[in-house]
Amino acid sequence: MAMPATSQGCYELRFRSLFNEGRGLAFPCGEDGQIDLDSLSDKARNSYLGARALIGREYAYPVVIQSTQ
Repeated sequence: MAMPATSQGCYELRFRSLFNEGRGLAFPCGEDGQIDLDSLSDKARNSYLGARALIGREYAYPVVIQSTQ
């Protein structure tokens, strides 16, 4: 499911590392936190799915923030 061009890239879904400050992950998303998996590279897709699987063990629950780019 593709996101509208107006919201794509304006927001990031961020996973903060629970143990290593500054070692979190961030992915472009829509305002509602939806990720377009088809637009991610294989490496980014695997990182996103891995972060989701490790919520509470390695990463905090993700938050949606407005992108600074």
